[in-house]
Amino acid sequence: MRNDGRLSRMLHVLIHMARHDGPMTSEAIARMLGTNPVLIRRTMAGLRDAGYVRSEKGHGGGWAITADLKTVTLLDVHHAVGGPRLFAIGIEGPEPGCQIAAVVNEAVSEALQEAERLLVERLASISLATLVKTFDERRGSVSV
Repeated sequence: MRNDGRLSRMLHVLIHMARHDGPMTSEAIARMLGTNPVLIRRTMAGLRDAGYVRSEKGHGGGWAITADLKTVTLLDVHHAVGGPRLFAIGIEGPEPGCQIAAVVNEAVSEALQEAERLLVERLASISLATLVKTFDERRGSVSV
């Protein structure tokens, strides 16, 4: 099964946007990610609808951050880009009357619920501002 990279890709884009003076075009973002500008516009639309970015048409236009990066979390971005379920593994439909299936499904369900709770909690605890700060610290505050 192929991984869904929308979250990490859009976090990458948002950090570049935070470090960039002025808007970034879909074409520039697409070149940076090695993808198609139409795919960028489609994905960025979710961020726009959530109020995290805006887009302007015409000369000097493009995408710009509108949200306070301290208030936007990784979980927020995951939701805005239409991220998939956090885990692709799951349980099979219950086998009527099979106690083994019931025990297995119960154990797997409980483990997945706990793992998802922890992941959601962690994603909700990291803001975009934290990522920018970490990047700046590693780069010695040099602009990209």
